[in-house]
Amino acid sequence: MRRKSTAAIALSLLTAAAMSTGAFAEEIKIWVPDATVEFTQQQIDAFLEANPDYAGFDYLVEAVGEGDAAGNMITDVDSGADIYNFAQDQLARLVVAGALDEVAPENVEAIESENDEGAVAAATVGDVLYAYPLTSDNGYFLYYDSSVVTDPSSLEQILADCEAAGKNFYMEINSGWYQTAFFFGAGAELTYETDKDGQFIACNAGYASEEGLAALKAMIALKASPAFQNGSSIGKATNLAAIVDGTWDSSDAQTLFGENYAAAKLPTFTVDGETYQMGGFSGYKLLGVKPQVDEEKLAACDALAAWLSSEEAQLARYEAVGWGPSNLNAQANEAVQENTALSALREQLEFDIPQGQYPGDYWGLATALGDDIIGDKLTADSSDEDLMAALQTFQDTCFSYLDVEAEDESATTAEE
Repeated sequence: MRRKSTAAIALSLLTAAAMSTGAFAEEIKIWVPDATVEFTQQQIDAFLEANPDYAGFDYLVEAVGEGDAAGNMITDVDSGADIYNFAQDQLARLVVAGALDEVAPENVEAIESENDEGAVAAATVGDVLYAYPLTSDNGYFLYYDSSVVTDPSSLEQILADCEAAGKNFYMEINSGWYQTAFFFGAGAELTYETDKDGQFIACNAGYASEEGLAALKAMIALKASPAFQNGSSIGKATNLAAIVDGTWDSSDAQTLFGENYAAAKLPTFTVDGETYQMGGFSGYKLLGVKPQVDEEKLAACDALAAWLSSEEAQLARYEAVGWGPSNLNAQANEAVQENTALSALREQLEFDIPQGQYPGDYWGLATALGDDIIGDKLTADSSDEDLMAALQTFQDTCFSYLDVEAEDESATTAEE
């Protein structure tokens, strides 16, 4: 039997009170994005047909997106769903809030062996698996017009081709998400660590470095190209030949480029004679199970979560709504392999890191850095000293977001 969390104990008291008044109902509430409500209900019907022992529960599927689901669960665990979709960057907060039970021990081995390493890592805190991987499809790569771009592997060649054709290249360099393509690609690090209460207690940052300087110079060179446009949405782009974007815009890309539609991993960039492969953030969709008092209900929730995240369900979900599987066998399916956007993303994920927890102010800070490039405050005429000063200010500000009291308490605990 798994240990009960503080949230489960609180739920136990509420459940006992409800049962004493006859108000308790054996309901299992499932939150999924609107696009997958019908699909999820169909999967539950199939699950119950194959597992009649779990038919005694009332399964309620509600449309709640990943972002709202995580926020709602953290705000009020008791009223939240029993099973819910969420994005991997919310994992630590959900664990701290007591909104996630550990994955059932009988399911751990299968999850770890059947899903890709990135998805498993995204569902893990420390050495504990807390969620069921659903997708490996949230990241960015290159869409391009193959009649214009002759070599998608080189940023310099892409820009040259776009300039020669009078076409545009889009990338959102004032975004803390897309911006990391340069910094992580050059080898500069920026990650945070949180304590058990979700406070930021450590920052691993290396932007004020030769690697960070190379990344900043590459961004400045990109902005200087006549082909450059700041943006990441195909629907808002004009005269487009290439764009850094994600799978969510694959339909628009196919419509726009027609028979010339193509996609690839992000290109390399060259600074001062050295070439770097662009990196960036990767993202995953996960399925969580809330701590339960009733062991039978917990077993039903875990069994359903395992079903909804299985190879068969992931492949069916891809066919229904286009979500890219994290399951290795599903990824090897011919239809998935032939998906242009997912193939490009799979290549790119080898160079990415899962997006973890970042302070809210980081995103504004990154926007300001990109805006300084777009607004020509940082240019090719800026000295290395001035550029390094800007990076040092950026890095110092990243460290300023740490919770000093939590950091000191953590250090004191470690010393003891």
